Amino acid sequence: MATGISRADASDAPDTVELRLLVARSLQQRSEEIVNDAVAVSAFADMESIALVDRTRLANVILQLITHAVREGTLDSDAAAATELERAYVETAITVRSLFNVVYLMERSALSELSVEESLGATPETWPVISHMLRRASFDVCATFSETRDQPSSEITDSLTALHTRAVFLAALEKEIQRSERLGHPFALILIDVDRLAEINATHGYGAGDFVIERVGIVVRNYFRETDWVARSSGDTFAVLLPEIQRTDAQRLADRVRIMVQERLQLSDYRSEERFPVTVSVGVLVAETVDRSVQADQLLVEAEETVARAKKAGRNRVAHADAIIGRAVIQTRPGPLID
Repeated sequence: MATGISRADASDAPDTVELRLLVARSLQQRSEEIVNDAVAVSAFADMESIALVDRTRLANVILQLITHAVREGTLDSDAAAATELERAYVETAITVRSLFNVVYLMERSALSELSVEESLGATPETWPVISHMLRRASFDVCATFSETRDQPSSEITDSLTALHTRAVFLAALEKEIQRSERLGHPFALILIDVDRLAEINATHGYGAGDFVIERVGIVVRNYFRETDWVARSSGDTFAVLLPEIQRTDAQRLADRVRIMVQERLQLSDYRSEERFPVTVSVGVLVAETVDRSVQADQLLVEAEETVARAKKAGRNRVAHADAIIGRAVIQTRPGPLID
């Protein structure tokens, strides 16, 4: 977890047991409306090839899990619905990205139904708490799905760092873009790229390079909150998605993690016991507003361009940029990042 500057943790919000129970009960009472609404628009989540009965089944299972997560404040990976979600995923043969999109649709439909629930007494004070509950619950569903697959796949989890893969991160980023477009919430994308990894490999061996990537992954994963998405984006690059964060906080968090890597990762060559430093270059891309034209791949390309500026400026530093809205961006990187 981050030390020092950080966003308000979920425990700081007044999401009392009583409110969680009330929201969970409302979700159960309005389950038919929520499922029907999500299924009606699920074709837009690349689900048009899936039979209606299977889409409905999937939506029901996801809503059960969201309700469980809201009521308990967490999600039990051993819950029967978690096993049912895995079974539905396999039988419908959908992609991870499509599954995550359906989770988002369920969250959106649930929020829409709860917004007219008089028993909740939604006010400017309580509604952000309720919204956070649903967002956290949908995150828990995605995370639990990733963790409880019978055969962990390279599509889900990176074998070296145990972080999410680029495919999972892109799915989460697409979901956050949709949420931001609808609710007007800002978010930030941070890319963390190991400096001079090729030189480390050449000097100390590829085992040392893998060790560096593994250790940087541990530092990054432990630094950010569990509600932030952390993934291994490419060979020596880590991506972090920070929902609902202000520009200055994102920039300070990025610089703190850069300093933490520099201070904590003074590693040794196991053959010669020669110590060598590890540093990272960081790019921070802030999206104050988005529209439906914005694509996840586009934002990753823009973040990579920002990291490249940090590299060119001397490495071991942070570069900042605003997400460019409404401009076509080439979807493939023209060449590898400066090491």
